[in-house]
Amino acid sequence: MRHHQVSGIFVAFEEKASQIIANSAGFDWGLDTLSEKQIYFLDARLSREVVKSGDFDLAGMLAMLAAKKKEIGAQWIVFDGIDVLLTRLQNPAAEVDEIYRIRDWLDDSGLTAIVTTKSEDRPHESVQYGFMQFMADCVVRLGRRQEDRVASQLVQMVKYRGSGFAAAEFPVTFGPSGIEVAAGESTAVSDRASNQRISLGFSDLDSLLGGGVYRGSSTLISGLPGTAKTTLAGKFLEAACARGERTLFVSYDEGVRQIVRNLASVGIRLKKHVDSGLLQMVSTRTDAISPEELFSRLKSLINDQRPSCVVIDPLSALARSGSSLAARLVASRLVHMVKDAGISLLVTALSEADDPVAESTTLQISTIADTWIHLSYLVLSGERNRALTIVKSRGTAHSNQVRELVLSKSGLSLTDVYAAGGEVLMGTRRWEKEADVADARSRQLVEAEIKRRALNHAMARTEAEIKVLQLDLEQQRAELKVTSSEALMLDSASQSREADLRTKRESPSGAPSKRPRRKIPR
Repeated sequence: MRHHQVSGIFVAFEEKASQIIANSAGFDWGLDTLSEKQIYFLDARLSREVVKSGDFDLAGMLAMLAAKKKEIGAQWIVFDGIDVLLTRLQNPAAEVDEIYRIRDWLDDSGLTAIVTTKSEDRPHESVQYGFMQFMADCVVRLGRRQEDRVASQLVQMVKYRGSGFAAAEFPVTFGPSGIEVAAGESTAVSDRASNQRISLGFSDLDSLLGGGVYRGSSTLISGLPGTAKTTLAGKFLEAACARGERTLFVSYDEGVRQIVRNLASVGIRLKKHVDSGLLQMVSTRTDAISPEELFSRLKSLINDQRPSCVVIDPLSALARSGSSLAARLVASRLVHMVKDAGISLLVTALSEADDPVAESTTLQISTIADTWIHLSYLVLSGERNRALTIVKSRGTAHSNQVRELVLSKSGLSLTDVYAAGGEVLMGTRRWEKEADVADARSRQLVEAEIKRRALNHAMARTEAEIKVLQLDLEQQRAELKVTSSEALMLDSASQSREADLRTKRESPSGAPSKRPRRKIPR
């Protein structure tokens, strides 16, 4: 009613007005700031002497309330703890008469009325003043239930004339932001869909996700204890603050100072962002607190901080309080609420078992998360190594390979996949295999160098032999040339002599010359 600035009257049969105002201060409703013209408190507590004397009559009080209604223009009235009045009457007939007197007065006044009364501590049985339900247009029952040593408050709509309503019991919480009823989720789906990508603060991981995650999306990091879920969440916090975005971190496992100290050991510095107020870190326990109450507190933190990014570590802590069904419903409502507000959400969750195949989480939020990153251990040769896998990332062409996650003082890194014989190797096994491969490569290089030198020597020897053969061939060619030249010269000289002989045999007249005959002695 305060939100609509409508004046009203509060009639208290059980507590003083000052007590009511003081008690409401814990909810930050601001009742102490309202004037008497906005809300008029009437202390209607009656002493036993007045009741026993028979002087008690509601007519006088109702007449005074009618005058006050006209004075402040009241449009609503609350009769709080009317069962206290009825109990003191100790006369069933008188109780019914006074209740009907109030009903008739409300009909005539036109005021919207709320009447509160205690019921028996048996929610499924009739209340002591059951006849009051017949005169009321709407009946709401508040109750409390304890499950696994965790108490939760419930609200149920018993009746509502002229209107349809959900008759089931719903968890209800009371907090600084008001009264929160965990009614059924709306069937409407938000149309928010940003194309802007934001970094997870880890460049190696961003590259596997095509440049990061979409703004306003939800990211789940699951894994066993010690697999560096909080460390990856810390990188996301650091990156968000570096962008100048208001960020909220809620831890259900460790204290704030311990988290800041531990993350600094791997190069994640959050203290300066906490000191500047850009990063708000809250740590709380989940023991003996219902999931609905945790949700209400978280909602109040988000409303107060108005962050652009929210990190919850681990969200699976909700399963430690109350029933698992209530925890799953709250986790689902939380993810949808934050996404509908356009806030980038990152949550961590414990895996159910140390099984590389079973990657599901207790709260079963993996189905509604936009991006799911799973961390696991790979135990080989007596060594435990961290492995990272991207199970899914909606709207992103992401890597499907298992990478080794390495933590050091300088920060985080992802080692490229190293497979041998169809097996992914990590840690010492990988270093040993890499050393063996390096040694084999060195031996191959040495052997190749020896073969290269032998080949060069053989080539040099062959080239020398070829040169000797070439020289011999050239010598033979030269000798052949000389021989050919001499033969030509001899042939030319022979032809010249033969020509001279022909010339000498022929006479000048052309007759052959006579040579004297030589006598041969007998």
